Amino acid sequence: MRLGMIGLGRMGAAMVERLLADGHECVVYDRKESAVARLAEKGATGAASIDDLIASLKPPRAIWMMVPVAAVADVIASLKPHLAGGDTLIDGGNSWYRDDIDRSREMLDDGIHYLDVGVSGGVFGLEHGYCQMIGGERRIAAALAPVFASLAPPSRDTDRTSISEPANGFLYCGASGAGHFVKMVHNGIEY
Repeated sequence: MRLGMIGLGRMGAAMVERLLADGHECVVYDRKESAVARLAEKGATGAASIDDLIASLKPPRAIWMMVPVAAVADVIASLKPHLAGGDTLIDGGNSWYRDDIDRSREMLDDGIHYLDVGVSGGVFGLEHGYCQMIGGERRIAAALAPVFASLAPPSRDTDRTSISEPANGFLYCGASGAGHFVKMVHNGIEY
């Protein structure tokens, strides 16, 4: 699959590396040009701006944001004028689940799909994989199962396309907000 990734900090960059290693095409953008250049050397398509990232993806586009929660609203505001019906925006940060519900409703008014995906794995995710807790439209989550499977830890399960099998390392948790709600509970238990 071809995916845009915005935010190339430790987790975002490592997630791109996992996706590239599994044959996905990634278009990457970050405010730090050096982060973009480093991943371009590894096979990603570097984007110099949001406009460049959008132009490098064919509709319907899937764009994953791995930015701090304080930056999510600004990134969405810069993306939204460029998005079209059928595109999917994924928030992989630690947003508050209530914000996800509101953002999803707002996006759907324009035909844009929105998934909230709580991601666990931290600095060890590149080597071991990331567990993902997914909220939003079930059919959109199912369509992105190959991306989730590539990011997830290795599994003995033969059906890596199922978003309902926790052993796969990614799980559809329910409607918008559910992914980040489950991640919030996960963080509470972990900490």
